[in-house]
Order: sequence, then structure tokens, then C-alpha cells
Amino acid sequence: MTNVLVVKANNRPADQGVSSKMYEVFMNEIEGKEGVNVSTFDVFAEDMPYFGQETFNAYGNLAAGKELEGVEARLIAAQSKAREAITNADVVVFAFPLWNGTIPAPLHTFIDYTYASGFSFKYSPEGQLISLLTSKKAVLLNARGGFYSSPEAAPMEHAVNYMKQVVGGVFGMEILAEVIIEGHNANSAKADEIKEAGYAAVKEAANKVASLVNA
Repeated sequence: MTNVLVVKANNRPADQGVSSKMYEVFMNEIEGKEGVNVSTFDVFAEDMPYFGQETFNAYGNLAAGKELEGVEARLIAAQSKAREAITNADVVVFAFPLWNGTIPAPLHTFIDYTYASGFSFKYSPEGQLISLLTSKKAVLLNARGGFYSSPEAAPMEHAVNYMKQVVGGVFGMEILAEVIIEGHNANSAKADEIKEAGYAAVKEAANKVASLVNA
């Protein structure tokens, strides 16, 4: 059995948000595949307070054996749920847009919860980072209305680049597939063509994930 976690990071309807449609296409394609168990973690639907001083206060109170209340209790519960979802997954699929040059805030909070020493990485005695999630694989599904693959625009892209650095670099997951739909807003005359080609690539990624059952 291959456990697939799909982290959905767009709350726009599928007929309005391209990365929401990518999520829908992926789920429809992988649904019913033998030996695959799929679950969704919708970061917009979860109660996930921002990572900040309250988080560190909660850590201190936990260490002191105090019972957590209010936002501190919510933070630790949310963090535990995010980490448990990653722990139980063999493959983690991230479906997310490029918004204002970066990822949506709730997805960043999910990363904040899981980007942690002792969970996703550790340090060697010499201070070198050691990834701890190397047994897992990842799929990145991203949509961006402009063209960011050109050398001139690439430095402005902080969504896919960031996710690759975190998931593939720090966490150590093998990036099994990367599907990017771009330029559908910038080139509206070819928008349908661009999106349909991307959705076909999403289906290929879903089937690649499903094929891991027999790998």
C-alpha cells in the first residue's frame, strides 16, 4: 500500500484557480488505483495559527509540564497533525499557486510546522544538516499566470524554488514529479492550450505515483 498525502493550498474553486484544478485532476486520476491510499490536507480548511512567539511559549510550557490553553494548545495540536500527516505518507503531493511571488500563507505555516530539527532534519556533531525524510517522495503541482521560467524572471519566483529547497533539500524527499502550468494569464490567446497540456502532465504524475505500488 502506498500512502499518498495531498497538501491542497488553494481555496479558490477549480473553475477559477488553476492549481485547484490541478488538485482536482490529480485526485480524479489517482482515485481507485489499486494499492493506493490517498488523503487530503487542506491548509485553508485546517486551524493553523501562525508560527511565532506563542509557539515558543508553548514549547516552554510543555517542557515545564504545564497544560496548554488557548492559542498555544491550538498551535501544538495543529503542528502535531501536520507532522503526523507527513509521517504517515510515502508520497507527499503539494498543489499550490504562485501568489505575489511566493506560496500562500497557510502553506507556509504548514512548512513552518514541519521544518523542524529532530523531525525533518538534524545536525551532525560537525554541524552539517542531515535530512530525515529521505524515505519519502514528493510531487509539486504549481500554477502561475505569468512566465517565470525565463532567466530574467526566474529570480522573482519564490514558490516552486522555495518548495524544492525545503522539500528536496532540507527534508531530503525525492522529487518524483514537478508539473508547472505557467503563462495562461500572460498569453490568454493560448490559455486553454497551456492549461490542458498541464492537466495532461498532472495525470501522468498521478499515474507515476500509482506505479510505485509495484516498484
